[in-house]
Amino acid sequence: MSVDTEKDAGQVAAENLVTLTIDGQPVSVPKGTLIIRAAERMGTAIPRFCDHPLLDPAGACRQCLVDIPDAGNGRGFPKPQPSCTMPVAEGMIVKTQNTSEVARKAQEGMLEFLLINHPLDCPICDKGGECPLQNQSMADGRSESRYEGVKRTYPKPISISAQILLDRERCVLCQRCTRFSDQISGDPFINLQERGARSQIGGYDKDGYDSYFSGNVIQICPVGALTSKDYRFRSRPFDLVSTRTTCELCAAGCELRTDHRHYQVTRRLAGNLPEVNEEWNCDKGRFAFRYGRGNDRITRPLVRRDGVLRPASWAETIDAAVGGLKAAGDHVGVLTGGRLTVETGLAWSRFTRAVLGTNNIDFRSRPASAEEASFLAAEVAGRSLAESVTYADLEKAGRVVLVDLEPEDESPAVFLRLRKAWLKHRVPVTVIGSHLTRGSVKMGATLEPTAPGDEAASLVRMVEAEQIDDSTVLLVGERAATSPGTLTALVDAARVTGARLAWVPRRAGDVGAVETGCLPGLLPGGRPVSDTRARVDMATLWGAGSLPSTPGMDAGQMLASVGTEGGVRALMVSGVQARDLADPQAARRALEAVDFLVSLEQRASEVTERADVVLPVSLLEETSGTFLNWEHRPGRVRVINKEAPTPMNEIRVLAALADAMGSDLGMRTVVDAHNAWNEIDPWQGPRPALADPGTAEEAARLRDSAHSSGGFKVDLWHQMLDDSAALSGAVHLIESARPAQVRVSVAAAERIGAADGQAVAVTGPAGSVELPLIVEPTMLDEVAWLPSSGPVSAARGDSSLREILGVSPGDPVEISIKSEGGAA
Repeated sequence: MSVDTEKDAGQVAAENLVTLTIDGQPVSVPKGTLIIRAAERMGTAIPRFCDHPLLDPAGACRQCLVDIPDAGNGRGFPKPQPSCTMPVAEGMIVKTQNTSEVARKAQEGMLEFLLINHPLDCPICDKGGECPLQNQSMADGRSESRYEGVKRTYPKPISISAQILLDRERCVLCQRCTRFSDQISGDPFINLQERGARSQIGGYDKDGYDSYFSGNVIQICPVGALTSKDYRFRSRPFDLVSTRTTCELCAAGCELRTDHRHYQVTRRLAGNLPEVNEEWNCDKGRFAFRYGRGNDRITRPLVRRDGVLRPASWAETIDAAVGGLKAAGDHVGVLTGGRLTVETGLAWSRFTRAVLGTNNIDFRSRPASAEEASFLAAEVAGRSLAESVTYADLEKAGRVVLVDLEPEDESPAVFLRLRKAWLKHRVPVTVIGSHLTRGSVKMGATLEPTAPGDEAASLVRMVEAEQIDDSTVLLVGERAATSPGTLTALVDAARVTGARLAWVPRRAGDVGAVETGCLPGLLPGGRPVSDTRARVDMATLWGAGSLPSTPGMDAGQMLASVGTEGGVRALMVSGVQARDLADPQAARRALEAVDFLVSLEQRASEVTERADVVLPVSLLEETSGTFLNWEHRPGRVRVINKEAPTPMNEIRVLAALADAMGSDLGMRTVVDAHNAWNEIDPWQGPRPALADPGTAEEAARLRDSAHSSGGFKVDLWHQMLDDSAALSGAVHLIESARPAQVRVSVAAAERIGAADGQAVAVTGPAGSVELPLIVEPTMLDEVAWLPSSGPVSAARGDSSLREILGVSPGDPVEISIKSEGGAA
């Protein structure tokens, strides 16, 4: 159970405290505290079903009845009262089931009443073994029921969504699920229907199901009425081993409770980390955990011989890899991706600098820029949690401004916290973007209308209008890298106004990669490669004679340099999909053309298909480590599966490669790497200045892309559920993904001559796709939005929508009504 978010009594002034007596013991709590919370502070547990510390009181189940002989005014209540809805009063006397026969009999009677229609199918119910109704009936209920009638029955189960089933006869109408939907996620996909004895929980037939957070209602349902299709009948709670770990699917840093048996993850639940995800998580974090169980899992080392990848021993594979790397000298490039833990990122950073002797390393497997690299070095690297913006800061901010960030899709826990900040503390949220999204509306956000590429101008405008001040929190997403000048304008805005600034990337390992120096110009701890003292500092710590001083290349430069004089001759790639890179086609050509390609991978990919050597590595659930979330808060990753198909994690593989190359990585295990990480202090020297954003050139490009007849600037980002490889095997979850659509304004739809829902052809420089058109009233007339990826792209193999069209944010697209016969 989460902690009470109200202030602790020790932090409240005496005049704001109320003293009452519970079970004969005096207790002082802040005014407004509910009796059930006051009892919890004393260690007295009052049975409850509808009560939840993060939901508004409902008083729906009446299980928490207590006896109140004195309400603080000398008069008592004539009958027991629900402790979950009644606030304390000075001098109040409360007797719980522990000291009052009246309270005990009332609770016992309510349990008997609730069990009248409950089917008692504990032996087959997935909740059996962890069900509060079961447990409380055993602990506090009658030994026998006096009910002799026929129980209420319903056809069972019914489907609430693609991934949730409802057994209505088990429901005790506590309304936790409906309150979560209304108060937390803002998705009213489920509600109380009918009246009186016919009351039941159901979905909306008209609106249908659409929520990224639906799995939480399964977890908070106290009776097993709502269950997961994915988990149903797969296991019993008492068969499972639970392990706390950190989610790997975004940079939010949510704690998870991972349940497993027979060396397989069976289900994942939200952990209880009030500072981060409270008790919630998104459906992707809950259900997307089967991605490593497919037939594409790589379990044996592979070496290309006669043009064909063939299984080989570890020794043969290491020798082959070392031979190719040595032949390339220091003309090696390293692409590490955003999935790595801090420990693994540090191993890659050290291997690249101290073993390969180059600064050619970049974790950014997406569109990036030199401006972003310098922004990360100057404003993100070397920060501690104490120096960073936190989830708690979002709730206390005077205003939160979102720049190139859609939290509901890109960082769901941030979205939930912003929605809470708006609902509970009236924190205004401003979105600098092309339109108000569904998530923006649920946060009560206002729109600063901005076409892609114009974010910097909007920031300047807001500063001049004094809409940003020292109480403002600026949250910027990784998409700002594609809008030259935006990051520079953000830094300027923060310095001029005193606003606080935080970078919210999309992948779990991104912040750790920055901190460990997986960038060409950055060493661990925020040390700039260009600073001699910083290089000497790290060389001494690593026991290396010296570290390379030649500026490294970023991912785009590495790939572009393949085949050129002095360019990269060998590439080492870990966890990078070609389709995610800024120019997927150019990336594929480079992977084909490079002299030697080494892939450290878990599953077959476009990179492994082209690799000369493939070294299989562990899934995250098979190893341990640490993630740094967007706050710079460490989240521990624990081993779940101790019988992994491959025993090697990336640190061990890199250590073996270093040994074979006649060097010493200085770490062989995660523990070694973690200890090495703890020895690195943040850089105290000068930080690099922001790079020239090159706004003139890019502004010209965007100006050229301005809409002509029927033309639009495209705005796009990844939706939370798309055709990502991380969703492989999550069949039910994928069914709930939002469809790919193209959104335009009312005026733009009229200009095209298309109606809402009509199929249109979207055409970019590289190709065309057919999508349903959605008329979005808040959309800028010159902009069209569509997702970066989706089911349409899944049908076209490894290409994303972005790649099919050949566009980045701000690029031009044409939209036209699809003619009969398929041609646009």
